[in-house]
Amino acid sequence: MTVVCLEALTFGLGHLVRAADALGERLRLLTRDPAYYAHELERLPAGALDVVTTETFDTERVAGQLDATPGLRGLISSTDTWTLVGAELTARFGLPGLEPGVLRLTRDKAAVRDRLHRAGLSRAGAVEADGGRGHGRAGLGALVLKEVGLPAVLKDTAGTGSQNVWLVRDERELEHALEEAAARRLTGRLFAEPYFTGPVYSAETLTWAGRTRLLGVSSRQMSPEPHFREEVTAFPVAFGEARRAALEGWLGEVLAAIGYTDRFAHVEFALTTAGPEVVEVNPRIGGALVGEGMCRALGVNVYTAMVECALGRRPALMDARLPGGPAVAFVLGYPREPGTFTGVEGLDRLADMPGAPAWYPVKRVGDRIEHLGDSRGYAGIVYAEGETAELATHCAVAAANAVRVLTGPVAAAPEDRDVTGPVGAARDSRGPGG
Repeated sequence: MTVVCLEALTFGLGHLVRAADALGERLRLLTRDPAYYAHELERLPAGALDVVTTETFDTERVAGQLDATPGLRGLISSTDTWTLVGAELTARFGLPGLEPGVLRLTRDKAAVRDRLHRAGLSRAGAVEADGGRGHGRAGLGALVLKEVGLPAVLKDTAGTGSQNVWLVRDERELEHALEEAAARRLTGRLFAEPYFTGPVYSAETLTWAGRTRLLGVSSRQMSPEPHFREEVTAFPVAFGEARRAALEGWLGEVLAAIGYTDRFAHVEFALTTAGPEVVEVNPRIGGALVGEGMCRALGVNVYTAMVECALGRRPALMDARLPGGPAVAFVLGYPREPGTFTGVEGLDRLADMPGAPAWYPVKRVGDRIEHLGDSRGYAGIVYAEGETAELATHCAVAAANAVRVLTGPVAAAPEDRDVTGPVGAARDSRGPGG
């Protein structure tokens, strides 16, 4: 019996393999670039899973692979990039899964904002002009000033990894953002919403049959304005019990409002003076090292629930007592300058630092790093543990301060590696935001 993964997040494949084994299932990974998972695959025993190289952006080719899979029982699609392909194929093959329309909704940030506003769960809806395309972008500026006000956020309805997000605090920044957006190739449409001021968090939830369990909340320390570059994450945030219970109830209402009845969700929200406001809803487990951190901090392999959901079973994690473990934190390692990634200095110092810090590589030597304003630019992650998320953060930041990501000049064009086409795009989309 086989469960297929249509690509995967950067980390967590080992946990998925062990979860599938424990449930008596064989895991098969369909990927266009097995080297992307080198860190995980090198740590698994030979033959621990089946790895099939195929063009995963070709839906029909993936369908052919599924058709040829012996004893196919479930399909896992845990990345933003392949969410909709996975939804289509899950329905086509009659496998357990959410309605494709629900997943299409979650990948449209403007539609989610409007749905939550109509349900009384957000104080504002989305603003678009002419479908967010072409000359409508110019009209969007006037609508922002009239209907949203400043500060506001302009972003891609289907963006990921903090890409194509602009904070506009005055009319000059609004004009500049609209010019930049007009020059970009967006994944979806351009829209605007209010800028919800306050600390940003990510709720890690599991839902089954319409009931939501809050497994914990991750902190999300961002770069200074006007960028939204993710830099430091810690789990679990120590909310008081009353606030935690209120958050769990609110998250259940949010997910119910968009029809999200089953599976993990990674809900980013800002804690404003008027209460929590959703930033976006991601229909998956958290990216980067969020899943790894959940396993350690909760004391269970949370990926077992992912496999159970793919099989159509109620996850035991919905009701399990969690033994707990150390709190965790991680810092994304960005270079000081764009260029060709050449390596990392200071890793030898981690062994003598508290919190058992470790380096998790993301980029490979020779990869080009062009964008330092969002999560496409980080080359790896410094991870550490502590008694609380606060102490784990101190350890992770101290360790990250000893590490330097190095870049060199970009090679001549004929020798450049292709990291800006589909493979590069796939990598970029599987950063902290998946």
